[in-house]
Amino acid sequence: MEDVYLALRENNADVLMPLELPDEDQLVEIEEQILIQLPHEYREFLLKVSDVIYGSIEPVTVADPQSHTYLPEVAATAWSLGVPRELIPVCEANGAYYCISQEGEILFWQDGELDESQCWSSIWHWAKDVWLES
Repeated sequence: MEDVYLALRENNADVLMPLELPDEDQLVEIEEQILIQLPHEYREFLLKVSDVIYGSIEPVTVADPQSHTYLPEVAATAWSLGVPRELIPVCEANGAYYCISQEGEILFWQDGELDESQCWSSIWHWAKDVWLES
């Protein structure tokens, strides 16, 4: 995890209006809004790297309700399209969604179904294999 964290930090793009990292209180508010608990590793991911801008992938964010990547809005859209309610979207990608289960596994949902050939054991493995490779 530490190597992925460092790689994301090192590759973070300099932008005019940088994203902000959330605090624990914001994560509690997000859980209350989406009515589902965030898995431990995902909380850590959001607290440490949800302000990183890198590559073509845009993971969800929780610090700015006006952002197009704001978790409650992305989740509402994903769930309305058929993503199972027990999964939390991590990233929207061209109408498909990378989602996290309560066990912390990342799954890929596309065209109304989960693609079982694409899954990662943790958010950090997904960040290394998908986000850093985007």
